Amino acid sequence: MVTAKTHDIGALVAVLAVYQYFGRPVLGWATTITALIASMVGALLPDIDQASNRLWDLLPGGNLIGRVLRRLFLSHRTISHSLLGLVVIYLVADWVIVKLFNPSFVNPTIVLIALMTGYISHILLDALTEDGVPLLFPIKWRFGFPPWRRMRIKTNHWFERWVVLPTLVAAVVFLLGSVIS
Repeated sequence: MVTAKTHDIGALVAVLAVYQYFGRPVLGWATTITALIASMVGALLPDIDQASNRLWDLLPGGNLIGRVLRRLFLSHRTISHSLLGLVVIYLVADWVIVKLFNPSFVNPTIVLIALMTGYISHILLDALTEDGVPLLFPIKWRFGFPPWRRMRIKTNHWFERWVVLPTLVAAVVFLLGSVIS
């Protein structure tokens, strides 16, 4: 697992890159702020199978919910780090977001894209770690990049702290610079 800080910044890089890719659409402030929050929530969602997930700290009774869900998922990096989990989260989020936001103020499609971008960024960053991710869950194969496990990063190891994290911060600065200009 990559540290939460790396996941947060990785989600920001991903959502800014997606924003650039779609030609920098004009968004209202409410949609922009909600989308940024959604991308951060999306970056935490794959770790809902951990009682220590920061997402649980943000919800009333979250620690209890986290402990219950951890038992349901059996272990870390199972369904929530797979393509099946990605589809389930998409379907649930698509249904919830449309009901949660008034489209006159917040564009639910943009919020959904931001949430899923954060979610996918989490899985991609975890694929860089030694453990990889079980993309084809329930099949136990783990996928990672590079394909050789010994070349992948260790969580909170010097490479993550001094190479991956600064690279992501530089990408945020670069993407923000192009968004603002």
